[in-house]
Amino acid sequence: MNEVNTKQVYLEIKDLSFKSEQLVVDLLRFLSETLPQIKIERNGFEVDITAPNKLSKRAIKLRLKKFLYKKGLNNDYRPISVKDVDKDGFMIKEKKMVELSYY
Repeated sequence: MNEVNTKQVYLEIKDLSFKSEQLVVDLLRFLSETLPQIKIERNGFEVDITAPNKLSKRAIKLRLKKFLYKKGLNNDYRPISVKDVDKDGFMIKEKKMVELSYY
């Protein structure tokens, strides 16, 4: 199934899809427009991106950050690298807000 010159990049969008399903649709459209050489398949909260080997993961992460910035979500969400045995890619996580209360 996989050609020799492609690689799988995994993207988890659970946090983003809890916020808005439309954001996920926009994100996938944004990725496919800015990176026309990739193929995107979505199952639930997971997106499998088939990209050419010469496309770096960094380029994909950059597009994720750019999307979040354009949507004004860069203060709430960020892409985090996922290095698993069978999954290599990113997850878009909601930033934890640290609230300190001083007495």
